[in-house]
Amino acid sequence: MSQVVDIERYDLDIKRNSSSHHTEQCGKERLIVRRGQPFNITLHLKPGSKEFKPGEESFTLIVETGPLPRKESDTKATFGLSDSTADNEWSASASYDSSGNSVSVSISSSPNAPIGLYSLTLDQDGQKTSSGQFTLLFNPWCTRDAVYMRSETKRQEYVLAQYGLIYMGAAKRIKGKPWNFGQFEPGILDICLKILDNNPKFISDADKDCCARRNPIYVTRVLSAMINSNNDRGVLVGSWQDYTGGVHPGKWIGSGDILHQWTESGPVRFGQCWVFAALACTVSRALGIPCRVVTNFGSAHDTDANLIIENLYDEDGERMSNGDSIWNFHVWVDSWMTRPDLGTDFDGWQTSDPTPQETSDGVFCCGPCSLKAIREGELTKKYDAPFIFAEVNADVVDLVRLSSGKFVQFSGSTKSVGQYISTKAVGSDDRHDITHQYKYSEGSNEERRVYEKAQHHNKLLQRGEEQGLHIKIKLADNMIVGSDFEVHAILTNNCVDARICTFLFSAKAVGYNGKLGDSCGFTSDKVEVPSGEERRMSLRLEYERYGSAITSDRLIQVSAITIDKQITNYHKAEKTIVLDEPEIHIKLLGEATVRQNVTASLTLLNPLPEHLQDCSFTVEGVGLTEGKPLTASCGPQTGGQGQL
Repeated sequence: MSQVVDIERYDLDIKRNSSSHHTEQCGKERLIVRRGQPFNITLHLKPGSKEFKPGEESFTLIVETGPLPRKESDTKATFGLSDSTADNEWSASASYDSSGNSVSVSISSSPNAPIGLYSLTLDQDGQKTSSGQFTLLFNPWCTRDAVYMRSETKRQEYVLAQYGLIYMGAAKRIKGKPWNFGQFEPGILDICLKILDNNPKFISDADKDCCARRNPIYVTRVLSAMINSNNDRGVLVGSWQDYTGGVHPGKWIGSGDILHQWTESGPVRFGQCWVFAALACTVSRALGIPCRVVTNFGSAHDTDANLIIENLYDEDGERMSNGDSIWNFHVWVDSWMTRPDLGTDFDGWQTSDPTPQETSDGVFCCGPCSLKAIREGELTKKYDAPFIFAEVNADVVDLVRLSSGKFVQFSGSTKSVGQYISTKAVGSDDRHDITHQYKYSEGSNEERRVYEKAQHHNKLLQRGEEQGLHIKIKLADNMIVGSDFEVHAILTNNCVDARICTFLFSAKAVGYNGKLGDSCGFTSDKVEVPSGEERRMSLRLEYERYGSAITSDRLIQVSAITIDKQITNYHKAEKTIVLDEPEIHIKLLGEATVRQNVTASLTLLNPLPEHLQDCSFTVEGVGLTEGKPLTASCGPQTGGQGQL
């Protein structure tokens, strides 16, 4: 039988399809489309070919993805021409242009099709002609897609924006770190698909894995495991102490360089929570899943799953090591999708955390878990709800171990965990506080109701300030790295009688994950405080001592403890100092013109009382540095101004 269409060449019409599918930032070299939405290709016929008559003549199209495409797995679909495309399955329609001797074919993918690289084949009674390849992504613009997001401004922010801010520091001193997500930079999408192809589930059962890629829940959970390298050859190796043989996590300013290094040579050293989260955001957005980076200040790490963080001290006020901890901040991602496995009440933002902390189903991954489940204390909902709930809403108890071995509670808090949960605002560089999306107002009836629901077998802490000693820590202004400054502890006696106690005031370097380091200062005294009066103790922190103790996080934890062993009475106050770093001032030297180089002057003031060695500036920008950071040396700098 003769061919219905005698094809000379085909045109994937990349420019027009990319524009309508919001993938034009991916480049013009390949066809990238979003599922559930039609795209058009043109079949140019050979000269002298007979006219194609839609409705009377037809051909079949075959689309395939994965190494073992099968109809039963929805990784292969075969469909003919219809009068119009359908919106719930693979379909196609065609029209003939006699002036151009061509056939225009409109192809619509299923809104539930697996994402990935597809081949397109035209079949005319067994005579098959390859019509190229295309990459299919999730579609937040399609109402039938599981990742559909109604707001266009939010789609622009959570899918298309390549630049963002990641919030770091401490609850009372929050700073945004610029990050270049670069999800549309050359080569990034291929790397994201390679990450999926390297996950252990694909290696053990490629057919099942590729079929499951229709589901953003599955893809998000795979990414949570693959962004870290703990159980596989994932992207990033985590390190919180020794950075020998790799890059300090604080030096990364974008995702592209890390992803390119991974695809060339395997797991990249090193990352910490904000780097893991930024990579997860880049990959999610590249695949079409709306995603935001979220920072939780005062983030609990509950190792024994009792929803309580237990801080243990000996009788001298020294902290005893145990598994629980509270990180100054922790960063993860929220991804937008429906949850048919849980019910429509749990649709919307879903938390997942690629930082390797605890295992889930035997793998270092976490989530996705519905924010609504977290807020309502629905800890039976998948995935990892108890761990994430504790991160934002655990209670804290401070316990002292007496010489008898008995533990006595002397302090605690129901409000210190889960503060100022932050993400970049939509359409601006402002910080958006989303704490209310994770939990009810601290101390409210609703918040306590949810905690009781989650913690039903544990005794709630006593709330309200009791009469007794009260400690307040007051910090200095302008605490910049390199300066010397004083902090003060103020002890107030609200009792009816005078109190005599040992007053300890100490400072230690601390990592953002709550791990204490070396001492930065200590003082103590035995004080008598009459009823209604206060005593003040000062602690001077000098750069000569704290400079070698602090990490790149620039954090110092200040603790004041009072001890009255005669009546077994302990009180404590803590604050975390975030040392300011000098600002970098950027000035363009000349006018910026499209497609022409421009020189910029970068200037900072060295605040340290010592020379800086091997100094350099690193810059990166979407469309400016070809997806890789530019680093330029400026030589040694004395205490003063350095300029590049």
